[in-house]
Amino acid sequence: MKEIKKVVSTVWYDRENYHALRNVFPNSEFVYVDFYDKEKVTKELEDADVAIILGDVDDCMLHSKTLKWIACDHAGLNGSARDEVFATDLIVTGAAGRSAPVLAEHCIYFMMQSCYHTKELLAAQSKGQWGVEGSTSWKGLYGRKVGIIGMGNNGKMVADRLHSFDMDIYAFDKFPIKGYDFLKRKYCGNDGDTIDEMLAVCDFIILTVVLNDETYHMFSTDAFSKMKKDSFIVNMSRGGLIDTPALVKALQDGEIGGAGLDVCEEEPLPSDHPLWRMDNVYITPHSTPQVPNRSRRTIDIIRENARRYLADEPMINRLTEADRFASTETTSGFAKLTNSTLSKEEIAKIPLEKFLGKRGWSDPSEWNYVD
Repeated sequence: MKEIKKVVSTVWYDRENYHALRNVFPNSEFVYVDFYDKEKVTKELEDADVAIILGDVDDCMLHSKTLKWIACDHAGLNGSARDEVFATDLIVTGAAGRSAPVLAEHCIYFMMQSCYHTKELLAAQSKGQWGVEGSTSWKGLYGRKVGIIGMGNNGKMVADRLHSFDMDIYAFDKFPIKGYDFLKRKYCGNDGDTIDEMLAVCDFIILTVVLNDETYHMFSTDAFSKMKKDSFIVNMSRGGLIDTPALVKALQDGEIGGAGLDVCEEEPLPSDHPLWRMDNVYITPHSTPQVPNRSRRTIDIIRENARRYLADEPMINRLTEADRFASTETTSGFAKLTNSTLSKEEIAKIPLEKFLGKRGWSDPSEWNYVD
């Protein structure tokens, strides 16, 4: 029978959430290590069974002879989908789905910005101007067509909510879409379907698909040329799904009507990038409002996976070959920080709570006890 004797954690949780995480493993030794102290991480993992980590799987984690499962405290596992990791017997899991409800809201926020021409209305308001030219031709969401690419946790949440707007919903996924009989059309990549029909008819295209070698730059010149001239694309997944220069050109040439981007290929997006100054583009800085206690939702996933691990059942959000992505460049600030090779002295100069949130404890004994 499987057992978990020792857990090592590097995640950045507050006192209450760390106590909740510690209680997922009541019969295990539980050790906290600063994520940037690679030497100590390596030492503590020598006899650990489980690691719960901030960031991606680091090379220093691959030498333990006892480690069986690594839980990453984020959704996308591209950074861990490397030959060195697949060459081991490690189980690697992520936290996909923890923010799905608000990610769905964020999609609708972008769509509503487009429908209600928010920039134009705010400009008119600032001038005390009653009415905006062309507003009589604006359309809401009701009765319009939306295509969702990727029907995982986030795509399903988006579909659930847009159904209540009485939209015609088209959905594409690599695998068959089970249930969701209210969808206008279901497309399955493994059955030979493509997104072309969806692009031709939909007023909105929502990207909630994973980034991997198969989906990298799936929206480039060819895809934009197949979209409706007034269509609006929303990317809530990963910046690499869209070829940025092709998007800029499609917007400038009027091939599509606009875009809502929470993610970009390069983050932060440079201040002189043309996307910032386009009237038909809405940008948020890879920053969705929090679900109530996002860390606790991650802990719930870890708790269920711990049960499944001990019961020898398939685990949630497990790393697979489908997560492979050839680009190893880490352009986001989070990836650069958590994968950093900076020394402890250099890290000490960085205000970590500014980037990772307020933690509110300094001594693990404040939370490292079992109820």
